[in-house]
Amino acid sequence: MTVEHDLPLIGTVSMGLGIAFIAGLAASRVGLPPLVGYLLAGVVVGPFTPGIVADSSIASELAEIGVILLMFGVGTHFSIRDLWAVRRIALPGAVVQIAVATGLGVLAARVWGWSIGAALVFGLALSVASTVVMLRALQERGLVDSVKGRIAVGWLVVEDLVMVLALILLPAFAGFLGGTPGHAPGVGESLAVTVALTFLKIAIFFALMYVIGLRLFPWLSAQLTRSGSAELATLFVTAVAISLAYGAAVGFGVSFALGAFLAGVVVNEAGLTHRFSSQVQVLEHVFAVLFFVSVGMLLDPAILWTEPLKVLMVLAIIMIGKTLAAMALVLLLRHPLRTALTVSASLAQIGEFSFILAGLGLSLGLLPPEGRDLILAGAILSITLNPVVFRLSDWIASRQADDVPATPVTSADSLLVETRQVVLVGYGRVGRTVGKDLAKAGIPFTVVEQNRDTVERLRKRGIHVISGDASTADLITQAPLDRTRLVVLAIPNIHEARRVFDLIKAANPTIDIVVRADDEVESEYFRDNGALEVLIAENELGHAMSRLVTRDSRVSA
Repeated sequence: MTVEHDLPLIGTVSMGLGIAFIAGLAASRVGLPPLVGYLLAGVVVGPFTPGIVADSSIASELAEIGVILLMFGVGTHFSIRDLWAVRRIALPGAVVQIAVATGLGVLAARVWGWSIGAALVFGLALSVASTVVMLRALQERGLVDSVKGRIAVGWLVVEDLVMVLALILLPAFAGFLGGTPGHAPGVGESLAVTVALTFLKIAIFFALMYVIGLRLFPWLSAQLTRSGSAELATLFVTAVAISLAYGAAVGFGVSFALGAFLAGVVVNEAGLTHRFSSQVQVLEHVFAVLFFVSVGMLLDPAILWTEPLKVLMVLAIIMIGKTLAAMALVLLLRHPLRTALTVSASLAQIGEFSFILAGLGLSLGLLPPEGRDLILAGAILSITLNPVVFRLSDWIASRQADDVPATPVTSADSLLVETRQVVLVGYGRVGRTVGKDLAKAGIPFTVVEQNRDTVERLRKRGIHVISGDASTADLITQAPLDRTRLVVLAIPNIHEARRVFDLIKAANPTIDIVVRADDEVESEYFRDNGALEVLIAENELGHAMSRLVTRDSRVSA
């Protein structure tokens, strides 16, 4: 049964979303990411399985909208500052890990007799993790705002940038790699000229968008704020994402994905992410589901039993080769095992960029259909097994009771702590504010912090720091809490904050602890277990504003 004759668009959307909902719900009920269900829904309505067959041409066009909104969302959340904060590990780590995974993929493909162009696309597709899967896994574990989470996200941002570069270069290199060139070099035109022209087009497009966007978008934002219309705000963001992606493709030969990504970067640089990101979120989710359904439609499940050894090889590269490479790199860069486990588990799957690269490689005549099927099979299996990898990494981390901090505390350090009156755990935005006020008041304090860059900066300023993960028992025992008057717990992650709180109370039940929390629900745990004070962000802001208002002479008069 097909949906090609009567109302094919409505039929494809209704079948795709309906079956995706059922499959996604079923996947979540058994502990798998809903993304697995969306991909399997595509297999169900695809041409390679019996029963309902959706219109593949319409599905692929809807998928392009999904790609545009996905990449626009990635661009709006791309932060140069966040990347810079973890640059010393994310930049070299991601680049070397991509090179290792790509090399393994190229080696496997060449053994199978594929061309060098097919092998390169194949290897690149296996080297990049899924943004959706990683962020969801980190959010479920409360790790997004932790040091480990920021490193993993920064690592992923570098991977995404490398893949964006690959999307730019592949069409230019396709003719030299045995495919159909996206830009065919003319007579006497060298590869360097081809690449230079490609980058020139990108630079012109981004410069125009950047200049116009920074001037036009804030003005439009002000007009939308005055109108108070949520519909216009949603329409504005959607029009920006789709129109600029289309204009980039038609006018500058840039892919939809890259055009949308650059549009998102401009919106972010204009300071409008928080104003408009929620407006397009629902559309992004719906079309992202259609994107994954359309990807699943491309998979011929016969690859699982016709080429089982190749599928296992692909899965091994993704979940063993890439994971071990990432873990080794994090450890070589002198970060704790817990951080290495979190980063490597986050990367043990592939997703959106892999599908986009596979589609581009197929359209350029570089990648054979078998390669696309292997990439899709590897994605579905690795996403399905990713929770298992996280559980395994958690188990290994729990066994490492002797996971010492990178900079152990010496006896001299302990003597310094004896004179300290306050221990400040966490030196993020809240911790920095507390530290500055303590310094102004002349109150000596010790900082417990894991971020290496922060530790180095504080030590250069003469501030005593215990370097390492505060949620490990060994680190807490090295801080002489029996000689400390007060602990300020400024960790943003509620799960880590609870563990540190429990460790401190176990070491010294009588010590006073001041804790930050985001809401009343979080604060109940700390109050029930003996916290001296629990400060809730919204309440403290409200009290501060009330004090300003009540002290204002115009109001009191």
